[in-house]
Amino acid sequence: MPATATHHHLPPGRERATLLVLGAVQFTHILDFMIMMPLGSQLMSAFQITPAQFSRLVACYGIAAAVSGLAGGFMLDKFDRKRALLALYSGFGLATLACGLAPSYQMLLLARLAAGAFGGLASSLVTAMVGDFIPPARRGRAMGIVTAAFPVASVLGIPAGLTLAGHFGWHAAFFLLAGCAVANLLLGSLALPHLRTAVQGHEPWQQMKQIMTHGVHHRAFAVGTMLGMAGGVLMPFLAPSFVANVGLSERTDLPVVYAVGGVATAISTPIIGWLSDHMDRLRLLVIMSACAMVVTLVVMRLRPSSVLIASVMMALFMVAMSGRYAPAMTMITNAVEARYRGGFMSIISALQLASNAVASILAGWFVTRDSAGHLLGLPMVSYVAVGFLILTLLFAYQLRAAAPHVAGPPKKAAVPPPSPDIAAA
Repeated sequence: MPATATHHHLPPGRERATLLVLGAVQFTHILDFMIMMPLGSQLMSAFQITPAQFSRLVACYGIAAAVSGLAGGFMLDKFDRKRALLALYSGFGLATLACGLAPSYQMLLLARLAAGAFGGLASSLVTAMVGDFIPPARRGRAMGIVTAAFPVASVLGIPAGLTLAGHFGWHAAFFLLAGCAVANLLLGSLALPHLRTAVQGHEPWQQMKQIMTHGVHHRAFAVGTMLGMAGGVLMPFLAPSFVANVGLSERTDLPVVYAVGGVATAISTPIIGWLSDHMDRLRLLVIMSACAMVVTLVVMRLRPSSVLIASVMMALFMVAMSGRYAPAMTMITNAVEARYRGGFMSIISALQLASNAVASILAGWFVTRDSAGHLLGLPMVSYVAVGFLILTLLFAYQLRAAAPHVAGPPKKAAVPPPSPDIAAA
């Protein structure tokens, strides 16, 4: 058995409960990032700021998360996962509450930086814990459940933000997220297992050197980066294009379209995760990426359409794009040994957040408005996205060539006895 297969066995019921908590933690982190986008007009009015200043509010979260993720690569393997996750997530909850209470633009900017820093580190621990207690034979399905937080938060963040801001003001979204964080902390303290994962004699600089110089890790980093670039270049202009080019109402039609996409994604992601445990993961990634390429080329060229057609296209788009995450992230997680997993996943998280930010800026270079308010340049954005999808596959092929075990569904093994490293709850 490769070293990367090391895990701590949990009873089935405890395993499911842990996955649900980790998924909830990941969901709030991603939603905290996505929910800023529909609040732009209210925040610019409330604080009398320019669009450029608002863009800094959006970007600073991802930048802080990326920087803290790189810093976490040095230290996270020094601590047991549960204690570290609960501490970091507490910081995330307090920072999100501070966002809702911020009296000025400068204070909101500082609160967003803090939320991004804590949220980014907590997110990397979530994926590390999946590798810690889920065996390779079921890791694809588990990763599908956890990574579903990203697409679901992406499609629910905008309508949720629009609804809350319309009824209660911009503060309400942050107060709701802070309340969810408190609930997740209580559940996490009860449901998460006490895994003794701290690396004995941990030397941060030596650990980082070993993570950053491993050839297999380089290939995994490339896959994770391209995975983030392909989605990041499309998401900023998806909602605006449905309003400006497709002719949907921002207040009534757009929430319906995103809700349909969210439901479709929530149904499809566990199924794709199950497939990831029963077929070659690289082959599944190729299939989902090919579907994503076709749908992307169509969606970025949509003209005035009905809500029904727009909803179908949104559902197809989100299912195809999100379907890449389970096989790709399972391959990435399987590429690292357990002793490096915390720091490694922290770096992967940082790279994906940074690549999303870079891709968003890149997309802005191609998109302009005409005199009628239509968005121009979206076909070029779709070509760029297809290029990143192809690069994801090329790097995934290289990863499998260097470490064949990451892609193939592992042979079923006898269920081991409960690990002595799991303390009594």
